[in-house]
Amino acid sequence: MKLKFVALASVLAATGVFSSQASADQQLAESICSYVAADSRNNLRKTLSDHRLRLRNVYDGILCDGLPLVRHAIRHSANDTADFIIKQLPGSQVAASGDIEWAESNGFSGSPVIDAIRTRANS
Repeated sequence: MKLKFVALASVLAATGVFSSQASADQQLAESICSYVAADSRNNLRKTLSDHRLRLRNVYDGILCDGLPLVRHAIRHSANDTADFIIKQLPGSQVAASGDIEWAESNGFSGSPVIDAIRTRANS
């Protein structure tokens, strides 16, 4: 899995959690990406809880295979995890994400995640 790590250390620092080792942050991001791809919602929740992180605070700092977490979940048919992620994000962020358009243009228009995105974006 190709992982792009985007400024997670600065996000962690802003939330009060700081790791002086970039490799620890990289490992955390890789774990999050692998749990999303495996549709392991409980492991994702536990990892976030163990590190005292809120998903909305680190969401923009993590790209998996060059994709944001919701798109990564859609690509891997991780519907439960995608639903969890969507519920943790502000509705305005979900509405502005462009995930619906991305899914439709990349052949994922039948994904049940699209309905969850629409519901959250309209709430």
